[in-house]
Amino acid sequence: MCFKVFYSSINVRTIVDNNIIVREATVADVHYAETITNEMAESAKARGTGIAKRSPEYVKMKMEEGKAVIAVTPVGEWVGFCYIESWEHEKFVANSGLIVSLAFRKSGVATLIKQKVFALSRKKYPDAKIFGLTTGLAVMKINSDLGYEPVTYSELTTDEEFWKGCQSCVNYEILKSKERKNCMCTAMLYDPVEKAKEAEQKKLHQVGPGNFWGRDMRSDNRLFDRWVKFKQFVLLKGWRKKEDEGSPRKPSLMSLFFW
Repeated sequence: MCFKVFYSSINVRTIVDNNIIVREATVADVHYAETITNEMAESAKARGTGIAKRSPEYVKMKMEEGKAVIAVTPVGEWVGFCYIESWEHEKFVANSGLIVSLAFRKSGVATLIKQKVFALSRKKYPDAKIFGLTTGLAVMKINSDLGYEPVTYSELTTDEEFWKGCQSCVNYEILKSKERKNCMCTAMLYDPVEKAKEAEQKKLHQVGPGNFWGRDMRSDNRLFDRWVKFKQFVLLKGWRKKEDEGSPRKPSLMSLFFW
């Protein structure tokens, strides 16, 4: 694909790819809110996984606050969306609600939206840790390319309002049974302090790109796939056994490594 990148007079980076424009959302975009929330709900239903439900009013608020990114065509057709949430007095930031219209999926636009909302998060909250929870392999790969690292749930925000958002997820009972220490979603975190240290070490010692278990996750999509499938197997096996027997399951050794 060929991308044209330019900077407007207000220094807003806009990417045009085959008539798709990715930009910061504004008040003028609030009429897309209901379409966006409906697509979020349908997508979660089709995947058989859950996301925190958001109302059109909430999406409108994010647009009005300048904490959202939207993708549209020049004629006004909605393509995709993502928004920013902050927690614990802006100590943590999440890029949430990534959604792409069915007609535009697998076109690469999700990557452009994630790149744009990540840049917006860094601009608005330069000192915040940016985190995400997802079951999507593609999103994990995008996050890894942006510098996120897989982490345990204990490294995420403790803000109760954030975790209340999981109540609408079909896997919420698993999250509760695990005492909020893990679930079907994989947690990933971008820590600006750690990234600054890594950059400094790279300058001093020529350290290579970040890796996980000695392998570069950003270039090995198969590693993500195997990791996620095994994690789901371990969690679901324990969950189903507990339901069948009505008694707690002792954690296996492997479950310590697949949160």
